[in-house]
Amino acid sequence: MVATRNPGFGILMVDDEAPFLRSLSMALERRAGYNHLYRCEDSREALGIIAREPIGLVLLDLTMPHLSGEELLQQITEEHPDVGVIIISGLNQVETAVRCIRLGAFDYFVKTTEEDRLIEGVRRAVAMQEMRLENQAMRRKFLTDTLERPDVFARIITQDKGMRSVFQYLESVAPSGQPVLVSGESGVGKELIAGALHALSNRPGKLVCVNVAGLDDNVFADTLFGHSRGAFTGADQAREGMVEQAGDGTLFLDEIGDLSLASQVKLLRLLQEGEYYPLGSDKPKRSRARVVVATHHDLEQKQVSGEFRKDLYYRLRIHQVEIPPLRRRQGDIPLLLDHFLAEAGAELDKSKPTVPKELAVLLANYRFPGNVRELRALAYDAMSQHRAGVLSMDSFRRALDQKSLGGELTREPSAPVFSPDRPLPTLQEAADMLVDEAMRRSQGNQSIASSLLGISQPALSKRLKKKAGDGSS
Repeated sequence: MVATRNPGFGILMVDDEAPFLRSLSMALERRAGYNHLYRCEDSREALGIIAREPIGLVLLDLTMPHLSGEELLQQITEEHPDVGVIIISGLNQVETAVRCIRLGAFDYFVKTTEEDRLIEGVRRAVAMQEMRLENQAMRRKFLTDTLERPDVFARIITQDKGMRSVFQYLESVAPSGQPVLVSGESGVGKELIAGALHALSNRPGKLVCVNVAGLDDNVFADTLFGHSRGAFTGADQAREGMVEQAGDGTLFLDEIGDLSLASQVKLLRLLQEGEYYPLGSDKPKRSRARVVVATHHDLEQKQVSGEFRKDLYYRLRIHQVEIPPLRRRQGDIPLLLDHFLAEAGAELDKSKPTVPKELAVLLANYRFPGNVRELRALAYDAMSQHRAGVLSMDSFRRALDQKSLGGELTREPSAPVFSPDRPLPTLQEAADMLVDEAMRRSQGNQSIASSLLGISQPALSKRLKKKAGDGSS
């Protein structure tokens, strides 16, 4: 299996000292997980390598024969302005460092004394280059409004513009190795999004999914990191964890908002250092998997309340995507219903029924707290009771009782219902306004409108007749 090249662009190291190039390569691979590396011992060949290879970052020595690092820095910034440059010098010279920064260098480090700072500096530069490339990709996609790989999203049934924007964003961030936070209410399909992101990334490893809700700290560590033989009572043999199983693929951690604070520390170390310790082992292993997490919680609020670590929150939200709830994607409801009815029919060996037009109106006025998962359950339940001809709406009506059909007010508690600079309507006028709105939402269907208003259909019919009589008099 071919290992994933990390980062997506190449890092070119230019130095006339071969031993230093070897030691720097080993440090970058061992401590940062970077293996997309190029070495150059002759500074005159550097520009040719940049032209031929997908170089995004150059680590450049200053003191070299033929072409000095300072001269090469000027040429790189002029001919390849998108390529970042970090200066690595054998001397700690403030004036030289300032001059190099002014010429366009990203940072300046001393060889012999600053390996820790150098590795961290390279990480920062890689993250900034990845962000720049993603922003460029997003601008292209939103300007052209296209998807490069629409086939990847075939399992996600939608025609919603908001979802299309989500797909475009996923295509832009797919090449990155940084974590992705997928947020959204329960049932919106966050695991499908993780699967699409994995497919887009073209990583050679597999997608490994773990629901971390309810896992205590020891079980979480054992699940993710595995254990060595004899790590605890009953550990008769070593077991690899989910991180190792994911390999060069994607590790998807669902319900991350329910993770305990102790487990959050372990996850933070995995993300920051790219390494972990199996239980009972003192030898670290390097993670090659990209981490994708999902939650229905508001992590920003949880970190404010102290339930979620701030450092982990900001580490996870480098790339963030929110999946809109089904009630904000009403155009998708008929598509999803048709898909689920066909799916249920095939499973139950029944022909797909004719769907009454009123059903789409009924469902459009329901808030769907369970989102797509709930709609699927409703479709399967209706299909299991279906006999022939037109699909009955009875099972849907039973499930969508008056309270849930009307739904809860979505406005902020402090938001005014009526404009403060206009006079209040009378009770009769307000009642007429409610009736008119219910009839508009129900597209003239009195049965659905009465459910929205929480009154009986005869009572609504009486109000409509009285309103019509008042209008004609």
